[in-house]
Amino acid sequence: MEDCSIPQNSLFLGFDCSTQSLKATVLDANLTIVGTEIVNFDSDLPHYKTKDGVYRDPLINGRIVSPTLMWVEALDIILERFKRLNFDFAKVAAVSGSAQQHGSVYWKKGSAKMLSSLDHKKSLVDQLHDAFSVKESPIWMDCSSTQQCRAIEEAIGGALELSRLTGSVAHERYAGPQIRKIFEMQPEVYRDTERISLVSSFMASLCIGGYACTDHTDGAGMNLMDIQSRDWSKLALEATAPGLEEKLGKLAPAHAVAGPLASYYVDRYNFSKKCLVIQWSGDNPNSLAGLTLNTPGDLAISLGTSDTVFGIANYHKPSLEGHVFPNPVDTETYMVMLVYKNGSLTREDVRNRCANGSWDVFSDYLRQTPPLNGGKIGFYYKEHEILPPLPVGFHRYILDNYSDSHAGVNEHEVAQFDPPSEDKV
Repeated sequence: MEDCSIPQNSLFLGFDCSTQSLKATVLDANLTIVGTEIVNFDSDLPHYKTKDGVYRDPLINGRIVSPTLMWVEALDIILERFKRLNFDFAKVAAVSGSAQQHGSVYWKKGSAKMLSSLDHKKSLVDQLHDAFSVKESPIWMDCSSTQQCRAIEEAIGGALELSRLTGSVAHERYAGPQIRKIFEMQPEVYRDTERISLVSSFMASLCIGGYACTDHTDGAGMNLMDIQSRDWSKLALEATAPGLEEKLGKLAPAHAVAGPLASYYVDRYNFSKKCLVIQWSGDNPNSLAGLTLNTPGDLAISLGTSDTVFGIANYHKPSLEGHVFPNPVDTETYMVMLVYKNGSLTREDVRNRCANGSWDVFSDYLRQTPPLNGGKIGFYYKEHEILPPLPVGFHRYILDNYSDSHAGVNEHEVAQFDPPSEDKV
């Protein structure tokens, strides 16, 4: 049998492809960080003209996308930075990563051949600029596929039945409704699509030089996978688009080996030929694994571009609000999650409006406010919120008179936001 032991001096390269940046972290065998790099999409790749890593379509309400090629170029940049630092790629035993959940990538027919024949003398971005049938990937912030969500739920037998089958009701950001939208509105684009990846499996595909499987846990956030069998649901596929299973490829456990690192990286950066690529997964599932949550009832809170609450459950109970995914490291339990769209960007927006961009000033205001704020509470939404589903604006309440105290404001009034005073939340 081949010796599968890992040398003690081995390194491990992990990536995080988030909404606003691509980060890379190198760990040694003791899980000590020995190197990091980050590419901020807005500042390091200004030619894509993103704001917070995305495009907000001014013509189509709720359409929020990211340029797919931007993620490719970010990978080029990060590896070149390590190379200039004389990083010893040959010591890397394995590569893996996490990515924003739900975003979808559409490979054009013929792209598999492009991936398998990459020229190490050229950059990835130069070779893959024409690899995508959809140039701008729908991401988790997109909420433009409501019509498709309702149609899929109706075809399955209702929202709760879809939740029972796939782990979630239909959500606009999920790949299933996004695929149905492309099929309905751009049928020629759908026909020209050879493979559909999530951002996680897309980045893994770049690493192995071929189409990587979608992992079970991230794949559950598509409204397409049977959460009990951990295979594509025929019923959900038929409710979404024809011939879809062939375009999705296979599913795999989140901890499986996706394949060996492509020879492109061996030749260009001197990675070892034995370097493996482990399945990439979603950022929240990987956070659950990294925090070693393993007992039903364990909970964690993640505060990022979106805010999430996730934990472990020992059974799947259909829900109209939360999400259920397979546990990425344990086949006997499930990952449950609540998602809030208005996270760090909304907090920073409020800070900028009321405290001139200073967290210190914001903290001073906070210290001047009595505990519990006199029974006043507010929801501040820069984006149309997922949970609870309220529109953009500030929604203020007084707890002792909740039913009559709604004082929501529209976007124009939001722009007139003033520093907090005693009568404001």
